[in-house]
Amino acid sequence: MDEGHVEYSEAVTRRESGQAETVAANRGWWDREAVDYLAEHGGFLGDADLVWGPEGWSEEELRILGDPDALAGRRVLEFGGGAAQGGRWCAARGAQVVSSDLSAGMLAAARRLDARTDGPAPPLVQADATRLPFADESFDIIFSAYGATPFVADSAGLMRELARVLRPGGLLAFSTSHPIRWAFPDLPGPEGLTADGSYFDERPYVEATWGEASYVEHHRTMGHRIAEIIDAGLVLRALHEPEWPQDNTETWGGWSPLRGAHLPGTAIFVAVRPGR
Repeated sequence: MDEGHVEYSEAVTRRESGQAETVAANRGWWDREAVDYLAEHGGFLGDADLVWGPEGWSEEELRILGDPDALAGRRVLEFGGGAAQGGRWCAARGAQVVSSDLSAGMLAAARRLDARTDGPAPPLVQADATRLPFADESFDIIFSAYGATPFVADSAGLMRELARVLRPGGLLAFSTSHPIRWAFPDLPGPEGLTADGSYFDERPYVEATWGEASYVEHHRTMGHRIAEIIDAGLVLRALHEPEWPQDNTETWGGWSPLRGAHLPGTAIFVAVRPGR
């Protein structure tokens, strides 16, 4: 090895990864990547918009959370909120919002967006979404656009924790990668249209540097996602599989207009906690 050159070793595998390893890896990854992530995707996501996925559908278009005018005064939690764009959108409509994220780097990015964005800035909380620092039945609405759900090992525990802090009659909505995507290569071109793996293989995707996990993403089949919602005591109200809009020409990682014309990229789950 030449003097002054640091050798870099990275491996990608499908293997088991527990909650502690997953939390440490993903906190570090998002801390490192926060600035570059927003530089690349910030224009697409906006500073105070709720965009449900790479297809580009917004809350104003889909109304997953219901009537926007009814958000005023509601207690809302955005979990896995990243830079709190969705929380900022809700706060602008009068909701009492808290936005939480695992990563201090993403919360620092949220504060930078607060400084340049008109309108109310939601309070920010750093927290593992499976261990939220809130009392039981604290929120009327809980939501996340691609936050936390694919990045925790204990996804059943995540659903139980969200149900705990949701009031009876409250709404939970979250989007994540559509489970069918895990059977296909994560590539935007034609090579991403031929299945090369098993949909039923729920081993996590793990990137490791020098033998240590540096990024972990978890897969659950559609049946298992729904079962976790039901086992947490929630009632599934809707499951959305948004089609790729014709006017979206963006490519985002493995998401693209080509693949979007053939395969669902995002699943949005909407559930309620039974009660008053």
